[in-house]
Amino acid sequence: MPQEWSGSGPELLVTLDRGRPLRAQLETQLREAIRSGRLAADERLPSTRTLARDLDLSRGLVQECYEQLSAEGYLTSRAGSATRVAILSGERPPARPASPRPAVAPRPAVADFESGVPDLGLVPREDWAWAVREACRTLPDAAFHYGEVRGDPATREVVASYLGRVRAVDCRADQVIICSGFAQGLALTLRALARQGLTRGACEDPGSIRTVTRAARAAGGELVAVPVDGHGIEVDALAASGARVAVVTPAHQWPTGVVLSPERRHRLLAWARECDGVIVEDDYDAEFRYDRDPVGSMQGLDPERVVVLGTVSKSLAPALRLGWAVVPAGLADEVTAEKQVADRGSSGIDQAALAALIASGRYDRHLRRMRAEYARRRAALVSALEAHAPQVRLTGLAAGFHAVAHLPGGADERRVLDAARERGVGLRGMSTYRRSRDPDPPQLVLGFGNTGAREIEAGIKAVADLLRQSPKPT
Repeated sequence: MPQEWSGSGPELLVTLDRGRPLRAQLETQLREAIRSGRLAADERLPSTRTLARDLDLSRGLVQECYEQLSAEGYLTSRAGSATRVAILSGERPPARPASPRPAVAPRPAVADFESGVPDLGLVPREDWAWAVREACRTLPDAAFHYGEVRGDPATREVVASYLGRVRAVDCRADQVIICSGFAQGLALTLRALARQGLTRGACEDPGSIRTVTRAARAAGGELVAVPVDGHGIEVDALAASGARVAVVTPAHQWPTGVVLSPERRHRLLAWARECDGVIVEDDYDAEFRYDRDPVGSMQGLDPERVVVLGTVSKSLAPALRLGWAVVPAGLADEVTAEKQVADRGSSGIDQAALAALIASGRYDRHLRRMRAEYARRRAALVSALEAHAPQVRLTGLAAGFHAVAHLPGGADERRVLDAARERGVGLRGMSTYRRSRDPDPPQLVLGFGNTGAREIEAGIKAVADLLRQSPKPT
């Protein structure tokens, strides 16, 4: 559609050769711009006074040009109204083809149990808009310059204080590096560690294997997958792997939901000291706990051996692309150098907005609201399975907004997923997150962050028979 402009109209790109007739050049360029669609039908043109000033021409010459093109039918003008591109033959002239947008899969009609996504309808838009306005209103002029690569100092102070208060993280502001979410924080950390010779890393299996593998390979390193059991990552297997970097999710393991046991925590820290290694702690789902008191960050137990990666993707919205890496003091300069290469620093306005949101208490209030809402959905999931598929066991419910459903023995995970999709229900299998992609044992990862209580009930009811009895075909 044509662009509406205030004032004297849009700027217009015209290049003139002063050694040739100027009016003819201007007419030709405007005519070609209209024919090609660069000037869309009904587009408002600059006023003759403005265009004459911008091109250093006489106003009379521009008026003559507009009159000629109007006579030819390319332009239209009315008294008291701007000159516009004419709509030719009742049709708009062909515009340049728009860049194709990536296809977005339609949301399942009944329910979608996608995991790892918060409720996008409950994003605190008004609070965020307030925070951005507050940042723009109060920031000094210098804050709109290129900021520190490590992040806005005031924001890093707020984040460090917040993490110390709610996660028992032991850090100073100069150890906090603001980044674009978990993926960038991981990539920066692994590249910095690779420069120090720590190129062999490990991640949990099942877990975020593809994400960590990509980051490790981009850093010039390699990755091994280490099994997870009911107490968390198997530290003996980790020690046998030869890895010196371990990426873990101790607060609420992704995707099994296991909380790393106290004994494993101490063994994992001992492993890092013994091999002179580093633990990269993905503080996944730490904000949302239900049945037990929050578990503090591992970093507080050994700040020189643990890097903490956090993000607002689950607490606010993934679209913000905002997070942090808390790194040991001896690694901070190296990670900052990698950030300098990557993008020279994250948005200073967004950083200041996040700081305002936290400092005002609005961030905590939002988390309390969402914790209560996700607790209701968690209860709805438990109730729906008890009512419609009591044979299915649920685990991983202590925190976050996903759970693991254990299907009966002999179930065909892939068949369940395909049949559920035909009924308008989106399910995800645990095999997706295993290194081997093995569908045994058959399990589902049921997310309820972006799925309301009514959808949960309807979705479980629609696939209950698939969950109860799903033997593999013989």
